[in-house]
Amino acid sequence: MTTGEARDGEKSRTRRGITWYGSRAEVDGLALVAKRFAGPADAASGPFVLVHGIGVSSRYFHPMAQQLAKLGETWAVDLPGYGAAPNPKRQVSIAEHAGVLAGFLRQAGIEKPTVVGHSMGSQVVSRFAVDFPHLSDRIVLMAPTVDPRHRTFGAQALRLGVDVTREWPIVNGIVFTDYMFRCGIPWFIRQLSPLLDDVIEERLPRLSQPTLVLRGDRDPIVSREWAEAVTALLPHGEFAEVKGPHIVMYTDPVRTAELIAGHAARE
Repeated sequence: MTTGEARDGEKSRTRRGITWYGSRAEVDGLALVAKRFAGPADAASGPFVLVHGIGVSSRYFHPMAQQLAKLGETWAVDLPGYGAAPNPKRQVSIAEHAGVLAGFLRQAGIEKPTVVGHSMGSQVVSRFAVDFPHLSDRIVLMAPTVDPRHRTFGAQALRLGVDVTREWPIVNGIVFTDYMFRCGIPWFIRQLSPLLDDVIEERLPRLSQPTLVLRGDRDPIVSREWAEAVTALLPHGEFAEVKGPHIVMYTDPVRTAELIAGHAARE
């Protein structure tokens, strides 16, 4: 038995054999769009909340979300200006994204989730964890950005270009269409400043939640050295590595979901 029924304000959608229930939340004038992947009624784990990186959307989480939903209810969000969420027509900081995420969790009644951030999403989630520590049970920082040694547009663009050569064609297709048509280059460029100006390492020692740091072993954007440095700064940090480049939740959704579920279940 699963919780696979639309709730008030939700719309059911199925794509590539995956079904989710979409909804929209507004917090302080900023809109967030969420996809709920129904879990078992007698969920052994979860809930899980997934937060994407710059330029992209929740779409690249679908394979991993499907795996996590076997254990517990899973939500994948589109932050303001990304994916299906409308462009706010003004700059949105990392702290504001974190605040919108917190407001959404309150509105949706999602209690003590494991919150997963990928790439720039890890910056949003780490800020969320510090600003709203009572709202989350555990944190996962997947491919956390930005390594302070490479905190420039040129350095990030170079590493992104290398990553493109390592990702599957279907992943590059998702990323390209998200960047070009669902986010748009103007919004992507506007959001570069909050990403590059954010000094994640200064707040990592203030995360009170048990935190898992994940990276792909062929990720050119987030080196093992930086991922281990992130882990060392955390009061309750743990590091794990899976095979793959930057977007490991698509290239290896099963193993990535297993590690996240294991972290969520750990005493």
